[in-house]
Amino acid sequence: DWFRDLRAVVALGAIAFDAYLLACRERGLELPRPRPRFAHAGAVVLPHGVTLLASYHPSQRNTQTGRLTREMFDAVFAALRQVLDGP
Repeated sequence: DWFRDLRAVVALGAIAFDAYLLACRERGLELPRPRPRFAHAGAVVLPHGVTLLASYHPSQRNTQTGRLTREMFDAVFAALRQVLDGP
């Protein structure tokens, strides 16, 4: 079961964020209440120990309009590195 080995998940976009939470619920995993909401650079530690990090999707629309910059995207992965390097 690959879920048990996860420590962190980066959701690229609100659809991926919601899909991961749905997959957790379908597997019978407890979710926080109120249910986490998508926000770029948001992070939530779920009750089963996985940290869910959110990023705007790196689509052409998001990158060309400046909604998602390289610095913003890099910051999400820097946060991921901190989670993975942590205790």
